[in-house]
Parts: sequence; C-alpha cells; structure tokens
Amino acid sequence: MNLRSSEAVQPILCMVTAGELAASSKVDAFVQEVRAAARAGAHLIQVREPVIEAGHLVRVVQSCVEAVAGTRARVIVNDRLDVALAARAHGVHLREASIPPRDAREICPPRFLIGRSVHTVEDAKRLGRDRSLDYLIFGAVFPTPSKPGVPAAGLQALGQAVQATTVPVLAIGGVDASNAREVGAAGAAGLAAIRWWAAASQETLAKAAQDLSDAFAVGAASRR
Repeated sequence: MNLRSSEAVQPILCMVTAGELAASSKVDAFVQEVRAAARAGAHLIQVREPVIEAGHLVRVVQSCVEAVAGTRARVIVNDRLDVALAARAHGVHLREASIPPRDAREICPPRFLIGRSVHTVEDAKRLGRDRSLDYLIFGAVFPTPSKPGVPAAGLQALGQAVQATTVPVLAIGGVDASNAREVGAAGAAGLAAIRWWAAASQETLAKAAQDLSDAFAVGAASRR
C-alpha cells in the first residue's frame, strides 16, 4: 500500500485498538473485531496494546495479520518495532519516544509502512521532511475521553499541519460521522479512531464506515 501515491485511496480509515487487551481469553474476540474492521473497509489497523508482554503480543499480531488476509487492510503495531518485525506485520506506528523513523527504515523490509504521531503543526512540519515516513496521525483534533485533560488542537491546526507537509495526515481525536466532512475539508488524507470503531456493531460496521467515508468525501470535494 503506497499512501503517498496520487492514486492512494481517500479517506484512509485507520482503526486503533483500545489498549484493553490483557487476558488471553479476550484474544479471539479481539481478532474478530480486527477481522470485522478489515472487511468493513479499514485500511490500517493499529494494534495499540502496551500492557501485553512482547511474546504474547507477537502471537496476537500474527493472528491479526492472518485475519485481514484477502482484504486491503494492513496491520501496524504501535511503538514496538521489534514485535512488528517478529510478527511480520505490515508496519509500525511510532510515538515521540520511539526509535527515529530513519533508523527504523534502515532495518525494515520493502513496502513496510512507518507512521508517526504528531500533536503540533511544528512537529508536522519537521517530520514531514522525513522521507522515511508514510503517514502522520495528528491530534487530538476534537475533545475525546481517550485523552482527558488534553486540549483539542482544532480544525484550523489540522489544516495547517496538512499544509506543512507532503506526508499524508490522518486526523484523530473525537473524529466521527458528525465531523468527518469538516476533517475532509481541512485537507486530511483520512481519519483514525478508537471509540468510533468500537461503538458500531459488527453487523452495521460496513455501512457506518461507508457513511463516514462519504461524509469525508463531501468535505474533501469542497476544497477543489
């Protein structure tokens, strides 16, 4: 998947897992949620489960990679490049304290996706010069219970972040169907979410994802 291509699909839809997987008894349900998201149209599935020890996380990620086979979804691992490589995931999502993107690129296989979280326009501008990166996730754009006490950056800052880099920027933080149009109008390449994916039932997820994409597309079209 080439996220930088002029023909890259938009919006890029990214599911971020909630970080609540601790007991092995929950793994089957977790993988089923990943499978459902992939079949519903998710392009990126970020396995963000920081409390699991490495060996267990490798097995979980391997199951997720198997679960998305035959779909366009790609599994990326939050922060843990070692786990991503061991599990043969499709990529890694780096945090501020993670290994630098350029160092990660040197040890990754071809077509391995590398993303990075950014929280300010200045960070987007600085990291946007790094050709090692395939995408950025910017936020929180809107208030969200996932980041209590963290001020929302807002749509204006999102638009400025998009303008500051040629790297595709995905919006995160309180993003849903009610504001996807505005996110598209701000120039983002897509949307990343935790709660939005968890809130929809597996039976209605495909339609919900299509509605989200349609709303985003209307906003994106308004920029042309």
